[in-house]
Amino acid sequence: MPVRFLISTLKPGVDPAEYEAWVRERDYELVRTLPNYVSYRVHRITGPIQGFESAGWQYLERIEVKSLEQHDRDLASPAGVALREELYGRFLDRSRNIYFAAETIE
Repeated sequence: MPVRFLISTLKPGVDPAEYEAWVRERDYELVRTLPNYVSYRVHRITGPIQGFESAGWQYLERIEVKSLEQHDRDLASPAGVALREELYGRFLDRSRNIYFAAETIE
């Protein structure tokens, strides 16, 4: 199944504990209602990224879905748009995000 990864950084001044509470209480809750999602977890990066220590990235999201096309439709839905407005309005520096998709080698 396809997996989308997001590497992200908080906006200056954002409290990591506040963001992480939002992930648990709002982000994870919405994803649990969407049947396309197989697995979704946000990981805090602990320590420097080897080979790119100055990157400053703080979080890695692993989003396993049945369909990337459906994932994009979910993000474009009213609930998805509202969630992303909260995410980027309050917490993440969107200009520093890195996205990519991958597939597991079976």
